[in-house]
Amino acid sequence: MENETLVSQFLLEGLTDTKELRPLLFAVFLLIYIVAIVGNLGIVSLIVLDSRLHTPMYFFLGNLSLLDAAYISNTVPQVLVHLLAAVRTMPYHSCLIQIFFLHFLAPWECFLLTAMAYDRYAAICQPLYYLVLMGRRTRTGLTSISCLLALTNALTHTILAALLKFCGPRLVTHFFCDLPPLLKLSCSSTRANELALFFFSFIVALAPCALVVISYIYVVAAVVRIRSAEGRRKAFSTCGAHISIVCIFYLTSVLCYILPSSAYSRLRDRVLSVLYVVLTPMLNPIIYSMRNKEVKKALQKALGKERA
Repeated sequence: MENETLVSQFLLEGLTDTKELRPLLFAVFLLIYIVAIVGNLGIVSLIVLDSRLHTPMYFFLGNLSLLDAAYISNTVPQVLVHLLAAVRTMPYHSCLIQIFFLHFLAPWECFLLTAMAYDRYAAICQPLYYLVLMGRRTRTGLTSISCLLALTNALTHTILAALLKFCGPRLVTHFFCDLPPLLKLSCSSTRANELALFFFSFIVALAPCALVVISYIYVVAAVVRIRSAEGRRKAFSTCGAHISIVCIFYLTSVLCYILPSSAYSRLRDRVLSVLYVVLTPMLNPIIYSMRNKEVKKALQKALGKERA
């Protein structure tokens, strides 16, 4: 049994070693986590309860919100505990589980963002056929395919990581278990892991990003042909939030995972990780929905303040 792991638990470096900063960071991350959970689950509740939001666009938004709630819950609770703990340890198997969900939920979100770009293309470029193009079967198919591709990605990375040997040291130079810093600790070859990271970066990030760009080329061409300035403004406003999140999420995730571990930088990776692991799930419900008139009306109805 040559694959036996010699290290039973890892030490995480955490966000900071400065004791004075830990209470402040704990408060900030706790606030972000509460806002993200309440915001995303609140959006899901509104979509379920208000029949006016039972449309393809909000179907994808509801799924995205659920993913964001799960995604941020995979890392932030553990970060909060470690900010208060004297020793930041993580069992070997817990580390693998965290890696699995990280590489399952993030790619699923990438594919959902791509599906939402296609939804905006259908709504703006093919308005007469929108409900046909984005029917129940299409929505379910896109979501299911996204899930299967993300699951394939997660299983590949987790199985390859489980085959690695860790003989020591055991300090993970990050604030959660992730592949790039973990590969630096392995005393066996990580070539297969690096090739898998590079290969799946194209499938999970670059290919969907290219599809998003193509969708928006058609969207911009269609919007430019709209004669009314108000019509153009309204069309662009429905896409602006999506483009903002796509830019933040795709760019940070690609920069974190497409580069080999030899190019790994602790400061760079920490900043990018906070952006796409922590801040993006919090910003999604705000950027996507809080400026949306339909969501505001649904919220007013839920609070009993809707005006006739």
